[in-house]
Amino acid sequence: MNTIIDNKITQILLVEDNYAHAELVVRSLEDLAIKKNIHHVLDGEKALEYLFASDGESGGEHKLRPDLILLDLRLPRIHGLEVLKKVKESKELRSIPVVVFTTSKAEKDIQQAYQFYANSYLVKPISYKDFSKLIADVANYWLNHNQSAV
Repeated sequence: MNTIIDNKITQILLVEDNYAHAELVVRSLEDLAIKKNIHHVLDGEKALEYLFASDGESGGEHKLRPDLILLDLRLPRIHGLEVLKKVKESKELRSIPVVVFTTSKAEKDIQQAYQFYANSYLVKPISYKDFSKLIADVANYWLNHNQSAV
């Protein structure tokens, strides 16, 4: 079921170093009837730069604050768990839902992600159909059904 959230343009930050996975996420999100802007970064350092950037004129407000962060764990420069930790330590950013979307089924990664307050931990399916459906379900839940604090 595709629904549109008011007239708001939803901001999604995709933190994914694998171009093929990023393309699958973008394609899956394009099929949804959600007005969206997807900002894709390739590593943890770029994710933190994006999230903690301020324009200097708005008193330190974050530019294009994401409504949802899709976060891979195995990232260059700064690991995804460190990105998650810094986001959830930030008073200004901690209310943004962070969905860990990774290939890791390691119990240690799962436990640590939840210790750092991940909102969800999902393992990437192998098939395109399952991958696409999971992304659609995640977007539909977090962007259409979930009531978030601003």
